[in-house]
Parts: sequence; C-alpha cells; structure tokens
Amino acid sequence: GERGGRRRDFHDAGVNTRDIMAHVKDSKSGTSGTAIQLRANFFRIISRPQWVLYQYHVDYQPPMESRRLRSALLFQHDDVLGSARSFDGALLFLPHRLQSKETVLHSETRNGEKVLITVTLTNELPPSSPVCLQFYNIIFRREFIKPIKIRTSNKNWAFPVYPRLTIWPGYTSTILHYESSIMMCTDVSHRVLRSETVLDFMGSLRQQCGNQRFPEFCAKELIGLIVLTKYNNKTYRVDDIAWDHTPNNTFKRGDADISFKNYYKSQYGLEITDGNQVLLISHVKKMGPAGALPRGPAMLVPELCYLTGLTDKMRADFHIMKDLSIHTRLTPQQREERLNRFISTIQKNADAQAELDKWGLNFDNKLLNLTGRILPGERIFQGSRSYEFDPMTADWSREMRGLSLTCAPPLDNWLVFYSRRNGSEAQSLMQTLHKVSGPLGIRIQRPAMIEFEDYQDKLLKSLQRNVGPHTQMVVVILPSNRKDKYDSVKKYLCVDCPIPSQCVVSRTISRPQSLMTVATKIALQMACKMGGELWSVEIPLKHLMIVGIDCFHDTTAGRRSIAALVASLNQGMSRWFSRCVLQNKGQEIIDGLKMALNAALKEYLKFNNCLPSRIIVYRDGVGDGQLHSVVNYEVSQIMDSIKSMGSDYIPKLSVVVVKKRISSRFFALIGGKVSNPPPGTIVDTEVTRPEWYDFYIVSQAVRSGSVSPTHYNVVYDTSGLKPDHMQRLTYKLCHMYYNWQGIIRVPAPCQYAHKLAFLVGQSIHREPNIQLDNLLFYL
Repeated sequence: GERGGRRRDFHDAGVNTRDIMAHVKDSKSGTSGTAIQLRANFFRIISRPQWVLYQYHVDYQPPMESRRLRSALLFQHDDVLGSARSFDGALLFLPHRLQSKETVLHSETRNGEKVLITVTLTNELPPSSPVCLQFYNIIFRREFIKPIKIRTSNKNWAFPVYPRLTIWPGYTSTILHYESSIMMCTDVSHRVLRSETVLDFMGSLRQQCGNQRFPEFCAKELIGLIVLTKYNNKTYRVDDIAWDHTPNNTFKRGDADISFKNYYKSQYGLEITDGNQVLLISHVKKMGPAGALPRGPAMLVPELCYLTGLTDKMRADFHIMKDLSIHTRLTPQQREERLNRFISTIQKNADAQAELDKWGLNFDNKLLNLTGRILPGERIFQGSRSYEFDPMTADWSREMRGLSLTCAPPLDNWLVFYSRRNGSEAQSLMQTLHKVSGPLGIRIQRPAMIEFEDYQDKLLKSLQRNVGPHTQMVVVILPSNRKDKYDSVKKYLCVDCPIPSQCVVSRTISRPQSLMTVATKIALQMACKMGGELWSVEIPLKHLMIVGIDCFHDTTAGRRSIAALVASLNQGMSRWFSRCVLQNKGQEIIDGLKMALNAALKEYLKFNNCLPSRIIVYRDGVGDGQLHSVVNYEVSQIMDSIKSMGSDYIPKLSVVVVKKRISSRFFALIGGKVSNPPPGTIVDTEVTRPEWYDFYIVSQAVRSGSVSPTHYNVVYDTSGLKPDHMQRLTYKLCHMYYNWQGIIRVPAPCQYAHKLAFLVGQSIHREPNIQLDNLLFYL
C-alpha cells in the first residue's frame, strides 16, 4: 500500500540504548545547577482505549490513486464498517472485528464505474502495542488537526513586498510514550508557498538565459527543490528532469496504457494546458497501490507543481525576511497562546470531541509543567587571564576586548588581493587590522598588496602567480558575493595550493562605523586558520579526545554525500584535526569513518605522545529513522578503528547522537512573563524517552522568537561518566566554537564538522589537501 501508517522518524528507531549502559539503569538525571520551573509544548493523554485494535489492508480494483475517492468509496459501507474507523488510504483501523478475515465490498463512482474493494485483516493490536501509538497519530492528524486547522487557521498572510508569496500556518503533532506517560508534542508550523507554478518559473528562466543554456540553468535551479502538488496536498523533492517525457507520454495502469494528461483528468478532474512541458522526477520511497502509478520514481507535471520555500535572492532581501519573521518568529508568549488556543479549539469543537469520545481518547487541557535545571556559568580562560560573562546573553565579545589570545602565530608573510574599485576598502581594512591585532596579541607584518582585474580567470591566475609555499595567509577582497569567484578561490587554496585563506566581500568593510568590529572578527578568524588558540574553558578530564561528525549532501555532484570528522588534539579543546570523506550518492552513514578516525588517533598520538584514554563522539546529521544504523553500524566501525591502534588499546568510548530538528519547546516564567529558558537549562525528566539515555540542553540565547533546545541521545557508553558529567561536558563544548564569541547550539566539534562538510559540498567538491588537516581553514 501507499502508506504504512505515519512515516518512521527519529523517535521510532526502536533501539533500547539503556540496555547496554548499566551505570544509568537506576537514574539518567543530573544533579548540578539550580532548579527552574518550565512549561513544555506537550499535552498528556489522560485516557486511552483499552480494547484490541484491528488493522486491515484495503485494496481496490481497478486501482484508485485519489485518497479522497478511496475514502469516499470505502465509507459508502457504514453498515458493515461502523462509524468508528480510521483510514489513511491503504490501512483501515477498526475497534471491532469484521465477520470474515477477508471482506469484499462493491462500490460505484459518480461516473458509474464499478469498484471492487477487498478489506483484509492483517493484525490484532493490544493497547500496549507500539503500533497503537502510530494509530493515535493517524487518528489525531487525519481526524482532528486537518479539519480544525481549516477552521482556526484559515488565514494566509500575503506579502506587500513580494505578493506571490504566502504563508500557510498550521500545527505539527507527534504522540509518543515519554518518561512517565503517553503525551502529544505539538508545535506551531508554517509553510512558505509561492503562488507561481514550476511551469511559470521555467518560462521566466527560459526568457532570462535563452533556449541554448536553458537545460543547464533549469537543472541547476530546480534539482533539490521541494514542490507542492495541491491536488493531493503532498510535497516532493525534485531529483531530476525527464527531458524526453511530456504529459502525452503513457504508462501502464492495470492492464491498459494511459497518458499522464488523461490520468490527471480522470483522477483529479485537472486539465493540463501545455502538452509540451517536460516532466519532473522525484525518487519517492513508496508509490501508490499497485497499478495506480508506474513503479519507480514519481513523474510530476510542472504545471501542477507549486514552488515552496525561499530562493537565495529572497533570503538576501532584507524586507522579505523581515516581513516573514513578523509572522513566523513567535515569541514564547505568542507560541504558548497559540498552543493553548489549539487544544482549547479541539475541546470546544463538538465534532472533534465526539470523535475523541468514540475512540476513548482524552487529552489534558493545559501544557505540561516540569522542573529543569540551570547549569552554573562557565569561566573563560584567555591567555594569562580568565573572566566571567553575563550568562543570560551567552556572549563574551565585550569581555574579551583588550586581552591577548591564548596563542596567536605571528603573521609575517601574507598576501591581500583586491580589485581596482576596492582599493580604498582594502587599505582601510589593513590599517584597522593593524590597530585591532595589537591588543589581541597577534603580531602582523604589512602584507603584499596585489591588484587583480575583476574577472574570475584573472583572479585565479593572479593567485597561481603570487601564492607560494612560504605564504602563511591569503586574504581576498571580493567585489561581490558571487559564488563562482568564492568557489574558485577556495578550490585552489584548499586543494591545489594548500594555504589558509580569508575571503571578504567589499560591502562588509565599506561602512567605517562598523569596520573595527568586522576587522576584529577577521583577525580572530585569520588567527584560528593559522593554528591559533583563542580561549578555553576548564575541562577536568585528562587524555580525552572529543570527536564531531556531520554529513552534507552535494547536489551538484549527483547527491554525493560528504562526511566530515573533527577531533580534538589537546586537553583545552583548542586544537583540532579535521578530515573529509566523499561518499556515494545519497549515502548518509559514514563508510570512510574508520580511516578518518584512525588518522585522528595517529595525530593525537603524535601531538601528545600517548593515545586518548577516553573518546566521546558527537554524531550530528543523523536523518529520520537512522538511529539503528548509528548503533549497529557506526559504533562497530569506531571500535574497529580503535582496535587497529593495537590489541592492548581499550579506551572508554561514548557515542552521542545530536538532534537539532525537533519539535520540543520549553518556556520559563521569569518576572511574571513567559520567556525563553536561560542558556544552560537542562531537561532530563518527563519529556525524555524511557528506553533512551537522553537529555535536552538550551545552550544559546536568541534575540527574537522562541529558543530551540538541542536533543542529545547517548546511544553507546562504556565511559561510566555520570549523567551530570556528560551533560556539563556537552554544555562546556558549546563554548568552544571560535567563529562566535558566545555559546552556540551544538558542541563545537559538531559545528566545525558541519562547516567543513558544507565548504566541501558547496564550493570545493573534492577532498581538501591533507596539509590543512590540523588547521581550522574552513571557518
């Protein structure tokens, strides 16, 4: 069938990670810090059905693609099925058993076409079955959220600055078994939709670039985009373009051939006006019922597909982004009000309440109250000094002014490239860099200033002529933020001629009032890229190696995956080893992990004259449903890599999955006002999972909107570290990202790995030269 219930996600991996960790069997909660009362976007289920649930598979002959039509044909038989039922297009759930295991029903469409429906019993589910949770999600989403969303949130906001852009407000919900009870996690969501179809977009693109270059530009712009088909309210990712297919092409439907044009006419009553448009290809995981659509990828008609999301041009438009944030960036107070309104609407809606009563479901009418903890603030060590900072702002850019860095290599031999029209900006930047570098303890000599003609090939030739093996740093002042120029600089200086480089867009340094601030950040970045150490926090564990792993998909190279591994080399977590591995198409799990970690361990041995006695791996970039793969596949690769260093080498190992894309939100009542929890807030009770060793940390401060916590799940741990120590170490690492003078959302090695994978996937498309492995050249 088309949908086996809801999509598997991170929460459904079914891995009981606490079984292998005896030290957290009794308690996985920390103890340090001060208590804080919080509210979370969870509603308890206070009653649920205790009867057996019967699951049926429904088959149609001839096949029916439209889910609405399938439901209408099935529900003609209320006398057989009863009024309490849930149907998602393929699976039918009933609270009672039908007389026969296989029930055959006869229906008729409005056109008089006779349809044979076969309803087959596939499962009997007790109340304790995990599939019952799946059923609650289906019930709630299909029976309640959709109709109520239409009644309560039918307002679409249009934009005066870009009238073809609308926002669809709504809600997301997931019902799962948490620490003490089954709860529903609900959050406010927004979908940005453009009113232009893909066909409109292709037409305007053809006018801009001409017929000859149209295929190249079209593929570049469309592949990777998400489109919405309003006829079935589904989203698809565009994976390719079928240049040899049009709506007049046919496919097998049952025993007969039917054209795409006639198919959409008969199934959805839609007329396709342009018979010459090419079709889009989407590699969906599951197709409709047998015979409904051709097996293999979904073929989409551009005329019926609407663009979603924002283009790079829109993102660069300050007015559009400001207008967008007014509607989508909700304050904690607004978000809480919207959630309370949501549950209140359900409980006041007679139809929804009748449906809930029919199934025996009942939800709490208020948000979950729970107790969190605020970890003590960290002290920053910089050079020979140390200082504290305001924990509420999570930023120490002011406190670090005038203090020397921990370690800053002298900059004696470096080059600055600039175009003729940016000559004055280049001179101003050099003067300001000399001014700010002294207090930071960075000794800078005057660079060689090289002017280049404003053409991509001229810039590259200028680099090839002037950059040599003794060059310590290359600064390029780009006239604009054109990606191709930036890419050519990075490709040459990261692969062919491995020298740390810093690109600066001239507009960034054109405003005299902000030049001191910009120059300070550039000076710090240059110091990092040459192997400097800016600051540190106290890490009490000796001989510890922290590893961060992330992935990025390179759409320009046929969806090839880039995996990045970053590992610490010293106790202060201020020196890092980085390695990138390019993988096959769409591959998320890191096959080259073994080789990269092996190189990191050898580098650690060389740096410290000993191997680490404890390794903690933070694994970011884990997609939906991949927890199994991390536990069963990646952990074994890590252990194999460790064994290759010697049979007598057995360090303590922890593997932590880092999850940022979550729906959980926490609210604190501070000064009688609903606010974001302060940085350092830990939540490790109530909303964690009973089978996991997991916790949430709110580490960063946000200036507007609601803060997003980060979810950490310790999937493997032989270290014996107490939960309190694991949480505090994780929070400390959020202070160690050298591209921001403040606390970030994830541990620094994860962000470093992301930056490296992103640079390679977006600009270089090749593995960086190994001579740069010990430098943070990708910041």
